Formats: sequence, C-alpha cells, structure tokens
Amino acid sequence: MSRTMIAVFLSAGLGFAGAAMAQMHSPMTYPTPLSKADHTQALKDADAQYKIAKKACESLSGNAKDICAAEATGNQKVAKAQAEAAYKHTPKAREQARVTYAEANYKVAIERCDDMAGNPKDVCVKEAKSALVKGKADAKVDRVATDANREAAATKTEARKDANEEKREAEYKVAVEKCDALAGAAKDACVSAAKSQFGMR
Repeated sequence: MSRTMIAVFLSAGLGFAGAAMAQMHSPMTYPTPLSKADHTQALKDADAQYKIAKKACESLSGNAKDICAAEATGNQKVAKAQAEAAYKHTPKAREQARVTYAEANYKVAIERCDDMAGNPKDVCVKEAKSALVKGKADAKVDRVATDANREAAATKTEARKDANEEKREAEYKVAVEKCDALAGAAKDACVSAAKSQFGMR
C-alpha cells in the first residue's frame, strides 16, 4: 500500500471534528489488511498529523482551543485504531476501532457542550453520553455477529437485546433531562410521557 493510499485510509471516517456530535450511522470500512511496514508507517503518519493539528490549536484560546485539542487527539487515536484494525484484521480490533471513534466523538462533543449553560448544556451532555453508549453498543453487536468462535445466532440476539436496553436507557435520560426546562404539572407530564415512551417505571 502506498503512502498516498495510507493517507487516504487514515482520513476516512475522521470527519467528526467539524460536527458537534458526529455519529456512526453505518459500520466503518477497512481496506485489505495492512502489511507490517504499512502499519508502522500509518502510525507514524497519525503522529505527524497530530503534531500539525496540535500546533494549529496554539493560535486559539478558551474553549475553542480545548475543542481543537480534543479534535486533534481524537483524530490521532482514531487513525491509530483504524490502522490497528486493518493490520490485525480481526472482529475484536474492528470493534475497538469503532469504540475509539465513539469515544473521540464523545470527548469533542463534551468540550462543545462547555459553550452552553443551564438546561441546554445538561441536555448536550446527556446527548453526548447517549451517542457514546450507542456507538459502543453497536460496535459490540457487530463484533459478536462476526465472531466465529461463539454461537452466532444466540449470542447476537443477546447482544442486541443488551444494546437495545442500553440505548433505551440513554435516550430516556436525554428525554428526562429536557423535562427539566419545564416546571410543575408540565414537567410531571413530560416525565410521565418519557417513562411511557421508553417503558420505564
């Protein structure tokens, strides 16, 4: 694999920097397994890109600088995780790459939430955590589904059930947090509606 191809590979799926809460709506794709040499080069390129991005943050200040730093670090970690996944070419490595991607998005989103205050900030934080839970849960489901060493059908069903429960609980917390913007009967009705929608007691 040429250095140009490696660079293209490393840039794939790293577009979360410009979005408040980029989320994975479809599984990330991986190229043919990397050779050891290409893997080593990919890791070096990730570090080099990080240094460039980090330096660009120096001209910023306040929360903008914090967001920039989180993006730079996130891109570096995601690039390395994707390189590992392409090199090892295993379901577990691919799962870890997706988890790393979800965690990087989460950290950037949390930094962006700092620009808010009050209930909007609380909702922003809950939404960021919800996206993180979903990203990890979906990564686990896909890994389990392709793991030939386990009983695929039964295990996938159980993993999906667990994932759906985690997602439902995370979404419920977001809904309840939004109710905090209300008061009195309106707030009570909002909470009751959230409980009913997500099957909570």
